[in-house]
Amino acid sequence: ALAIARSAFGAGLILIICNRIIDGLDGAVARASKPTDRGGYLDIVVDYVFYASVPLAFAIASPDANALPAAALLARFCLTGASFLAFATIAAKRRLESEAHGRKSFFYSTGIVEGTETIVFFLLMAALPGFFAPLAWIFAGLCVLTAIQRSALAMKLF
Repeated sequence: ALAIARSAFGAGLILIICNRIIDGLDGAVARASKPTDRGGYLDIVVDYVFYASVPLAFAIASPDANALPAAALLARFCLTGASFLAFATIAAKRRLESEAHGRKSFFYSTGIVEGTETIVFFLLMAALPGFFAPLAWIFAGLCVLTAIQRSALAMKLF
């Protein structure tokens, strides 16, 4: 995020790739050994810090062009995050389990946009920084659809 905020988009792109490789490796190591609640907690918290940092960095890099779409995307991340975590909380309360996303510390509900789609958009944004605004608006719309999808599933299951 610091590289992107300083308009070093190539470095930002490389660091996003490195971040995701490390995130994938730590999950693989946890699944190969013994996942812990502490690890599951830290994984999701650090992921959300990462997800918030990238749009914020684009807003800092070019406030006139990017502040509003970055703010909209961050607001939509709050919406998808709330729907994701609320679903996981109620699913845990009801002792629902799913391994659709592999063995996880808590219930991962499916959505139109998830981690992979987020990374694809972030990589596109870093590779094509002049297109941040339209990409952010598109992604923000997909986040709303994801929250609607999760909410519909929650109404059906709960």
